[in-house]
Amino acid sequence: MSALSELFNETTLCLPCSPLRKADGEIPLAGHQLKVVALSTPVGSGIWRKLGFVLWLAQSAWALLKEMRRADAVHAPIPGDVGTVGMVLAWVMRKPLFVRYCGNWFVQTTAAEHFWKWFMEKFAGGRNVMLATGGASESPSRRNPNLGWIFSTSLTRRELQTAAPSVKVIDNSLRLIIICRQEMEKVTGVVIESLPLIKEIFPEATLDVVGDGSALPRFKHLAASLGLQDQIRFHGKVDHKGVRKLLKNADVFCYPTTSSEGFPKVVLEALAHGLPVVTTNVSVLPILISTGCGTLISQAEPEQLARAVINIALDGPRYHQMSAQAVHTAGQYSLERWRDSIGDQLQLAWGRQLRSDV
Repeated sequence: MSALSELFNETTLCLPCSPLRKADGEIPLAGHQLKVVALSTPVGSGIWRKLGFVLWLAQSAWALLKEMRRADAVHAPIPGDVGTVGMVLAWVMRKPLFVRYCGNWFVQTTAAEHFWKWFMEKFAGGRNVMLATGGASESPSRRNPNLGWIFSTSLTRRELQTAAPSVKVIDNSLRLIIICRQEMEKVTGVVIESLPLIKEIFPEATLDVVGDGSALPRFKHLAASLGLQDQIRFHGKVDHKGVRKLLKNADVFCYPTTSSEGFPKVVLEALAHGLPVVTTNVSVLPILISTGCGTLISQAEPEQLARAVINIALDGPRYHQMSAQAVHTAGQYSLERWRDSIGDQLQLAWGRQLRSDV
Protein backbone atom coordinates (compact mmCIF):
# COMPACT_ATOMS: atom_id res chain seq x y z
CA MET A 1 0.00 0.00 0.00
CA SER A 2 2.90 2.33 0.63
CA ALA A 3 4.09 1.83 -2.96
CA LEU A 4 0.61 2.27 -4.45
CA SER A 5 0.02 5.42 -2.43
CA GLU A 6 2.85 7.06 -4.36
CA LEU A 7 0.65 7.02 -7.49
CA PHE A 8 -1.88 9.38 -5.89
CA ASN A 9 -1.96 12.69 -4.09
CA GLU A 10 -3.95 11.07 -1.30
CA THR A 11 -4.90 7.52 -0.34
CA THR A 12 -7.49 6.38 2.20
CA LEU A 13 -7.44 2.84 3.56
CA CYS A 14 -10.78 1.49 4.77
CA LEU A 15 -10.17 -1.71 6.65
CA PRO A 16 -11.17 -3.62 9.78
CA CYS A 17 -8.82 -2.83 12.66
CA SER A 18 -8.36 -5.03 15.69
CA PRO A 19 -8.11 -3.36 19.13
CA LEU A 20 -5.47 -5.92 20.12
CA ARG A 21 -1.89 -4.83 20.63
CA LYS A 22 0.66 -5.09 17.84
CA ALA A 23 1.83 -8.65 17.25
CA ASP A 24 5.40 -9.69 16.52
CA GLY A 25 6.38 -9.33 12.88
CA GLU A 26 3.74 -6.79 11.95
CA ILE A 27 4.80 -3.68 10.02
CA PRO A 28 3.23 -0.26 10.66
CA LEU A 29 1.19 1.20 7.79
CA ALA A 30 2.95 4.06 6.06
CA GLY A 31 2.79 5.82 2.73
CA HIS A 32 2.38 9.07 0.82
CA GLN A 33 -0.52 11.08 2.30
CA LEU A 34 -1.98 7.85 3.68
CA LYS A 35 -5.06 7.99 5.88
CA VAL A 36 -6.65 5.02 7.65
CA VAL A 37 -10.39 4.74 8.30
CA ALA A 38 -10.76 2.07 10.97
CA LEU A 39 -13.75 -0.23 10.58
CA SER A 40 -14.97 -2.74 13.14
CA THR A 41 -13.84 -6.35 12.76
CA PRO A 42 -16.42 -9.00 11.78
CA VAL A 43 -16.70 -11.68 14.45
CA GLY A 44 -17.55 -15.35 14.58
CA SER A 45 -16.74 -18.23 12.25
CA GLY A 46 -18.58 -20.45 9.83
CA ILE A 47 -22.28 -19.65 9.44
CA TRP A 48 -22.12 -17.17 12.32
CA ARG A 49 -19.37 -15.29 10.49
CA LYS A 50 -21.63 -15.01 7.43
CA LEU A 51 -24.61 -13.85 9.49
CA GLY A 52 -22.43 -11.42 11.42
CA PHE A 53 -21.16 -9.95 8.18
CA VAL A 54 -24.63 -8.55 7.46
CA LEU A 55 -24.54 -6.70 10.78
CA TRP A 56 -20.98 -5.57 10.15
CA LEU A 57 -21.94 -4.21 6.74
CA ALA A 58 -24.83 -2.25 8.23
CA GLN A 59 -22.43 -0.71 10.75
CA SER A 60 -19.70 0.06 8.22
CA ALA A 61 -21.70 1.04 5.12
CA TRP A 62 -21.90 4.75 5.94
CA ALA A 63 -18.15 5.10 6.48
CA LEU A 64 -17.41 3.22 3.27
CA LEU A 65 -19.89 5.23 1.20
CA LYS A 66 -18.65 8.51 2.63
CA GLU A 67 -15.03 7.79 1.69
CA MET A 68 -15.92 6.33 -1.71
CA ARG A 69 -17.98 9.38 -2.65
CA ARG A 70 -15.07 11.73 -2.05
CA ALA A 71 -12.52 9.50 -3.80
CA ASP A 72 -11.65 9.72 -7.48
CA ALA A 73 -11.08 5.98 -7.78
CA VAL A 74 -11.52 2.76 -5.82
CA HIS A 75 -8.94 0.02 -5.31
CA ALA A 76 -10.54 -3.29 -4.28
CA PRO A 77 -8.06 -6.05 -3.41
CA ILE A 78 -9.69 -9.47 -3.19
CA PRO A 79 -10.23 -12.01 -1.65
CA GLY A 80 -11.71 -10.09 1.26
CA ASP A 81 -15.01 -8.74 2.57
CA VAL A 82 -14.14 -5.05 2.32
CA GLY A 83 -12.66 -5.49 -1.13
CA THR A 84 -15.78 -7.28 -2.35
CA VAL A 85 -18.11 -4.61 -0.99
CA GLY A 86 -15.90 -1.84 -2.39
CA MET A 87 -15.76 -3.52 -5.79
CA VAL A 88 -19.53 -3.78 -6.10
CA LEU A 89 -20.23 -0.30 -4.71
CA ALA A 90 -17.63 1.28 -7.01
CA TRP A 91 -19.28 -0.34 -10.03
CA VAL A 92 -22.73 0.86 -8.89
CA MET A 93 -21.38 4.38 -8.29
CA ARG A 94 -19.56 4.36 -11.68
CA LYS A 95 -16.22 5.10 -10.05
CA PRO A 96 -12.97 4.22 -11.83
CA LEU A 97 -12.22 0.81 -10.39
CA PHE A 98 -8.99 -1.12 -9.84
CA VAL A 99 -9.48 -4.75 -8.76
CA ARG A 100 -6.48 -6.85 -7.78
CA TYR A 101 -7.15 -10.57 -7.37
CA CYS A 102 -4.54 -11.96 -4.97
CA GLY A 103 -5.51 -15.64 -4.95
CA ASN A 104 -4.94 -18.38 -7.53
CA TRP A 105 -6.86 -17.30 -10.61
CA PHE A 106 -7.07 -20.84 -11.98
CA VAL A 107 -8.65 -22.45 -8.91
CA GLN A 108 -12.12 -21.50 -7.64
CA THR A 109 -13.78 -23.70 -5.04
CA THR A 110 -16.10 -21.38 -3.09
CA ALA A 111 -19.11 -19.36 -4.19
CA ALA A 112 -17.20 -16.16 -3.41
CA GLU A 113 -14.27 -17.18 -5.63
CA HIS A 114 -16.63 -17.95 -8.51
CA PHE A 115 -18.33 -14.57 -8.04
CA TRP A 116 -15.03 -12.67 -8.04
CA LYS A 117 -13.92 -14.35 -11.26
CA TRP A 118 -17.30 -13.80 -12.92
CA PHE A 119 -17.35 -10.12 -11.93
CA MET A 120 -13.85 -9.47 -13.22
CA GLU A 121 -14.43 -11.26 -16.50
CA LYS A 122 -17.75 -9.48 -16.95
CA PHE A 123 -16.64 -5.91 -16.24
CA ALA A 124 -12.90 -5.66 -16.99
CA GLY A 125 -12.17 -2.96 -19.55
CA GLY A 126 -12.73 0.74 -19.98
CA ARG A 127 -12.22 2.44 -16.63
CA ASN A 128 -12.26 -0.92 -14.82
CA VAL A 129 -8.67 -2.12 -14.46
CA MET A 130 -8.64 -5.72 -13.27
CA LEU A 131 -5.49 -7.70 -12.63
CA ALA A 132 -4.95 -11.26 -11.42
CA THR A 133 -1.86 -12.11 -9.40
CA GLY A 134 0.30 -14.54 -11.31
CA GLY A 135 1.78 -14.74 -14.77
CA ALA A 136 1.48 -16.50 -18.12
CA SER A 137 2.02 -15.82 -21.80
CA GLU A 138 -1.73 -15.47 -22.36
CA SER A 139 -4.38 -13.29 -20.71
CA PRO A 140 -5.95 -14.72 -17.55
CA SER A 141 -9.31 -14.89 -19.35
CA ARG A 142 -10.37 -16.16 -22.74
CA ARG A 143 -13.71 -14.43 -22.22
CA ASN A 144 -12.26 -10.98 -21.63
CA PRO A 145 -8.78 -10.09 -22.91
CA ASN A 146 -8.88 -6.85 -20.89
CA LEU A 147 -7.95 -8.85 -17.80
CA GLY A 148 -4.21 -8.75 -17.14
CA TRP A 149 -1.56 -10.32 -14.95
CA ILE A 150 0.40 -8.66 -12.18
CA PHE A 151 3.23 -10.16 -10.16
CA SER A 152 3.57 -9.82 -6.40
CA THR A 153 6.60 -8.75 -4.41
CA SER A 154 7.68 -7.07 -1.19
CA LEU A 155 11.29 -6.33 -2.15
CA THR A 156 12.47 -2.84 -3.03
CA ARG A 157 15.36 -2.27 -5.42
CA ARG A 158 17.58 -1.47 -2.45
CA GLU A 159 16.62 -4.69 -0.68
CA LEU A 160 17.29 -6.66 -3.85
CA GLN A 161 20.75 -5.12 -4.13
CA THR A 162 21.67 -5.79 -0.51
CA ALA A 163 20.27 -9.35 -0.63
CA ALA A 164 22.69 -10.47 -3.35
CA PRO A 165 24.98 -13.05 -1.70
CA SER A 166 28.70 -13.55 -1.73
CA VAL A 167 29.98 -16.69 -3.45
CA LYS A 168 28.70 -19.71 -1.51
CA VAL A 169 30.77 -22.82 -0.90
CA ILE A 170 28.81 -26.06 -0.62
CA ASP A 171 30.32 -28.62 1.72
CA ASN A 172 29.02 -31.37 3.99
CA SER A 173 26.99 -28.79 5.93
CA LEU A 174 24.43 -28.19 3.18
CA ARG A 175 21.76 -25.84 4.56
CA LEU A 176 18.18 -26.23 3.31
CA ILE A 177 15.27 -23.93 4.10
CA ILE A 178 11.51 -23.85 3.61
CA ILE A 179 9.38 -20.81 4.45
CA CYS A 180 5.60 -21.02 4.29
CA ARG A 181 2.43 -21.33 6.26
CA GLN A 182 2.83 -24.68 7.97
CA GLU A 183 -0.16 -26.57 6.59
CA MET A 184 -0.22 -30.05 5.11
CA GLU A 185 -0.67 -28.85 1.50
CA LYS A 186 2.63 -26.97 1.74
CA VAL A 187 4.23 -30.41 2.26
CA THR A 188 6.94 -29.41 4.69
CA GLY A 189 6.73 -33.06 5.70
CA VAL A 190 8.14 -34.02 2.30
CA VAL A 191 11.17 -31.80 2.88
CA ILE A 192 11.68 -33.32 6.33
CA GLU A 193 11.46 -36.86 4.94
CA SER A 194 13.96 -35.99 2.21
CA LEU A 195 16.65 -34.94 4.70
CA PRO A 196 17.83 -38.48 5.63
CA LEU A 197 18.33 -39.20 1.91
CA ILE A 198 20.26 -35.96 1.45
CA LYS A 199 22.41 -36.72 4.52
CA GLU A 200 23.69 -39.86 2.80
CA ILE A 201 25.68 -37.54 0.51
CA PHE A 202 25.90 -34.47 2.76
CA PRO A 203 26.20 -35.88 6.29
CA GLU A 204 25.96 -32.51 8.04
CA ALA A 205 22.96 -31.23 6.07
CA THR A 206 20.42 -29.20 8.07
CA LEU A 207 16.95 -27.77 7.49
CA ASP A 208 15.36 -24.55 8.69
CA VAL A 209 11.55 -24.60 8.84
CA VAL A 210 10.10 -21.10 9.03
CA GLY A 211 6.45 -20.25 9.59
CA ASP A 212 3.56 -21.11 11.85
CA GLY A 213 0.41 -23.10 11.17
CA SER A 214 -1.88 -25.89 12.31
CA ALA A 215 0.40 -28.66 10.98
CA LEU A 216 3.51 -27.47 12.81
CA PRO A 217 3.12 -29.93 15.74
CA ARG A 218 2.81 -32.82 13.26
CA PHE A 219 5.97 -31.73 11.45
CA LYS A 220 7.86 -31.50 14.74
CA HIS A 221 6.68 -35.00 15.65
CA LEU A 222 7.78 -36.29 12.24
CA ALA A 223 11.25 -34.79 12.70
CA ALA A 224 11.56 -36.40 16.13
CA SER A 225 10.41 -39.80 14.82
CA LEU A 226 13.18 -39.66 12.20
CA GLY A 227 15.78 -38.71 14.80
CA LEU A 228 16.35 -35.31 13.19
CA GLN A 229 15.81 -33.07 16.21
CA ASP A 230 19.37 -31.71 16.01
CA GLN A 231 19.33 -31.21 12.23
CA ILE A 232 15.98 -29.42 11.87
CA ARG A 233 15.31 -26.02 13.42
CA PHE A 234 11.68 -24.91 13.72
CA HIS A 235 11.65 -21.12 13.92
CA GLY A 236 7.90 -20.45 13.91
CA LYS A 237 6.78 -17.02 12.80
CA VAL A 238 9.72 -14.77 11.89
CA ASP A 239 9.69 -11.09 10.94
CA HIS A 240 10.96 -9.80 7.60
CA LYS A 241 14.43 -9.00 8.91
CA GLY A 242 14.74 -12.44 10.46
CA VAL A 243 13.62 -14.15 7.26
CA ARG A 244 16.27 -12.29 5.25
CA LYS A 245 18.95 -13.36 7.75
CA LEU A 246 17.93 -17.01 7.51
CA LEU A 247 17.88 -16.89 3.70
CA LYS A 248 21.31 -15.31 3.66
CA ASN A 249 22.69 -18.28 5.60
CA ALA A 250 20.93 -20.97 3.51
CA ASP A 251 22.06 -22.82 0.37
CA VAL A 252 18.91 -24.25 -1.28
CA PHE A 253 15.26 -23.23 -0.99
CA CYS A 254 12.76 -26.12 -0.98
CA TYR A 255 9.16 -25.37 -1.92
CA PRO A 256 7.37 -28.57 -3.06
CA THR A 257 3.91 -27.09 -2.68
CA THR A 258 0.74 -28.81 -3.85
CA SER A 259 -1.61 -25.96 -2.90
CA SER A 260 -2.93 -23.27 -5.19
CA GLU A 261 -0.51 -20.36 -5.44
CA GLY A 262 -0.91 -16.88 -6.85
CA PHE A 263 2.58 -15.41 -6.94
CA PRO A 264 4.51 -16.64 -3.86
CA LYS A 265 6.63 -13.73 -2.70
CA VAL A 266 8.78 -15.96 -0.51
CA VAL A 267 10.17 -17.66 -3.63
CA LEU A 268 11.26 -14.26 -4.95
CA GLU A 269 12.95 -13.53 -1.63
CA ALA A 270 14.83 -16.82 -1.85
CA LEU A 271 15.93 -16.07 -5.41
CA ALA A 272 17.05 -12.59 -4.39
CA HIS A 273 19.39 -14.19 -1.86
CA GLY A 274 20.89 -16.39 -4.56
CA LEU A 275 19.20 -19.63 -3.54
CA PRO A 276 18.39 -22.18 -6.25
CA VAL A 277 14.76 -23.26 -5.78
CA VAL A 278 13.41 -26.81 -5.92
CA THR A 279 9.67 -26.67 -6.45
CA THR A 280 6.67 -28.17 -8.21
CA ASN A 281 4.76 -27.37 -11.39
CA VAL A 282 2.18 -25.15 -9.69
CA SER A 283 0.84 -21.79 -10.89
CA VAL A 284 3.58 -19.28 -11.77
CA LEU A 285 6.44 -21.27 -10.21
CA PRO A 286 7.60 -22.87 -13.51
CA ILE A 287 7.86 -19.40 -15.06
CA LEU A 288 9.90 -18.05 -12.14
CA ILE A 289 12.56 -20.74 -12.39
CA SER A 290 12.46 -21.18 -16.18
CA THR A 291 15.53 -18.96 -16.48
CA GLY A 292 17.68 -21.67 -14.93
CA CYS A 293 17.55 -20.68 -11.27
CA GLY A 294 15.86 -23.81 -9.99
CA THR A 295 14.54 -27.30 -10.63
CA LEU A 296 10.99 -28.59 -11.05
CA ILE A 297 10.01 -31.96 -9.61
CA SER A 298 6.99 -33.75 -11.05
CA GLN A 299 5.70 -35.00 -7.70
CA ALA A 300 6.07 -33.72 -4.14
CA GLU A 301 7.93 -36.83 -3.00
CA PRO A 302 10.98 -37.13 -0.71
CA GLU A 303 12.97 -39.13 -3.25
CA GLN A 304 12.46 -36.61 -6.07
CA LEU A 305 13.18 -33.66 -3.81
CA ALA A 306 16.34 -35.25 -2.40
CA ARG A 307 17.61 -36.14 -5.87
CA ALA A 308 17.06 -32.61 -7.15
CA VAL A 309 18.81 -31.02 -4.16
CA ILE A 310 21.77 -33.40 -4.38
CA ASN A 311 22.20 -32.83 -8.11
CA ILE A 312 22.29 -29.06 -7.59
CA ALA A 313 24.66 -29.16 -4.63
CA LEU A 314 27.15 -31.66 -6.09
CA ASP A 315 27.82 -29.58 -9.21
CA GLY A 316 29.67 -26.49 -7.98
CA PRO A 317 29.82 -24.58 -11.28
CA ARG A 318 26.16 -25.29 -11.96
CA TYR A 319 25.21 -24.21 -8.44
CA HIS A 320 27.00 -20.86 -8.82
CA GLN A 321 25.42 -20.31 -12.23
CA MET A 322 21.94 -21.01 -10.79
CA SER A 323 22.66 -18.72 -7.86
CA ALA A 324 23.67 -15.85 -10.14
CA GLN A 325 20.63 -16.42 -12.34
CA ALA A 326 18.40 -16.45 -9.24
CA VAL A 327 19.62 -12.97 -8.27
CA HIS A 328 19.11 -11.71 -11.84
CA THR A 329 15.58 -13.14 -12.01
CA ALA A 330 14.53 -11.64 -8.68
CA GLY A 331 15.86 -8.27 -9.80
CA GLN A 332 13.12 -8.06 -12.41
CA TYR A 333 10.42 -8.06 -9.72
CA SER A 334 11.11 -5.03 -7.55
CA LEU A 335 8.39 -3.24 -5.63
CA GLU A 336 9.08 -0.12 -7.70
CA ARG A 337 8.51 -2.02 -10.94
CA TRP A 338 5.29 -3.48 -9.51
CA ARG A 339 4.08 0.03 -8.62
CA ASP A 340 5.04 1.50 -11.99
CA SER A 341 3.45 -1.37 -13.91
CA ILE A 342 0.16 -0.79 -12.13
CA GLY A 343 0.50 2.98 -12.53
CA ASP A 344 0.99 2.66 -16.29
CA GLN A 345 -2.16 0.58 -16.62
CA LEU A 346 -4.21 2.95 -14.48
CA GLN A 347 -2.93 5.92 -16.46
CA LEU A 348 -3.81 4.23 -19.74
CA ALA A 349 -7.33 3.36 -18.59
CA TRP A 350 -8.16 6.56 -16.72
CA GLY A 351 -6.28 9.01 -18.91
CA ARG A 352 -5.02 11.19 -16.06
CA GLN A 353 -3.42 11.02 -12.65
CA LEU A 354 -6.26 10.92 -10.18
CA ARG A 355 -6.10 12.93 -6.99
CA SER A 356 -7.14 10.28 -4.50
CA ASP A 357 -8.18 6.67 -4.16
CA VAL A 358 -9.78 4.54 -1.48
